[in-house]
Amino acid sequence: MNDLLLTGGRPWAPGNPVLPADILVRDGRIAAIGPDLRAEGVESVDLAGALVLPGLVDAHCHLDKTMYGGPWVPNTGGRTLAGRIANGEGRRDELGLPSADYASNLLAAMVSGGTAHVRSHIDIDPEVGLRGVEAVRAAAARHADRVDVQLVAFPQGGLLTRPGTAKLLEAALAEGVENIGGLDPAGYDGDPAGQLDLLFGLAEKYGAGIDIHLHDRGALGAWQYELIVARTKATGLAGRVTISHAYAMGELPADDQRRIAESLAEAGVSMVTCAVGDAPVVPVRVMEAAGARLALGNDGIRDLWTPYGDGDMLRRIMQVAFRDRLVADPEIELALIAGTYGGAAVLGVSDYGLAVGSAADLFAVQAETPASAVVSVPARALVVKRGHVVARDGRLLAD
Repeated sequence: MNDLLLTGGRPWAPGNPVLPADILVRDGRIAAIGPDLRAEGVESVDLAGALVLPGLVDAHCHLDKTMYGGPWVPNTGGRTLAGRIANGEGRRDELGLPSADYASNLLAAMVSGGTAHVRSHIDIDPEVGLRGVEAVRAAAARHADRVDVQLVAFPQGGLLTRPGTAKLLEAALAEGVENIGGLDPAGYDGDPAGQLDLLFGLAEKYGAGIDIHLHDRGALGAWQYELIVARTKATGLAGRVTISHAYAMGELPADDQRRIAESLAEAGVSMVTCAVGDAPVVPVRVMEAAGARLALGNDGIRDLWTPYGDGDMLRRIMQVAFRDRLVADPEIELALIAGTYGGAAVLGVSDYGLAVGSAADLFAVQAETPASAVVSVPARALVVKRGHVVARDGRLLAD
């Protein structure tokens, strides 16, 4: 049984006052929210006034690349995209990557921080084949009752420029990988129409989602947004297409940002931003004003691309809010919405949130307000997944 009564908490619902209420969980779902709830024969936890938030959603990470929990490895990737790709591929065998153990270590840290859903891009190329898919699936299986993991078959080393990669991407989709990824159709592959033909064709064939890394800046990046929007409309894949990173979006003139955000909303194309280094952040307020879907992710964590990161999505939400200069409480809450409800929408999680009937995926923190929780990144007092307590005080519980 995964029945639970959480008393003395303050559940957060975007746009509503945060008021004291109990939460009753039956069969892993929220059965009731209200004051002074009672239930016989149910485990009860007193939250002592803690703020209750829905489970965090990491909509963009790379579990197959991580070395989390392993020995320190100095970064030798340099600062160029091509250099980091070459370094990652050149050293992965030496370092035992992809590793189910490292991926499992990272998932454990994510769960203890309140993350309930993860989308991980998995490198696929002729040298590594589908080993990354196998490793991450093995890691996810170890945490099957603690976190839901969705995969993206990702051509990190190029798609059209890397013979044999397209067939491997299709093989991954045929084996049940949920999404197909792309990489800078113009800037890296040099053939935007050709790459999009392939991605959208395979997505239609296998009923998959699409998630494209788009680092290209300036007018080149903005032009590719338009291509993706047009292709999404033409194929009827609204709600299944995501542009990750989207650096150009954060540096365009305000009028162009608004126009693109409105076109994304109309076409049902999402964006994911990660606040990576000094790269531009997708403007949170612009996306919200247009009704365009925005999610957040950690990107690389302790891997051959970056020595930084700890998998804490609440900390990443804070970094996005800081980088996008969100200072008023309602603005800071927009970043929190993107890291929760926005991510759930991008991943297609239909039973998400703190509402009756939703899956009981949530966590509790001692914070006065949602905005103060983002800014202070407090310890997670309690983490619940489908009605089971999976972590307390930042520590994962044993099975």
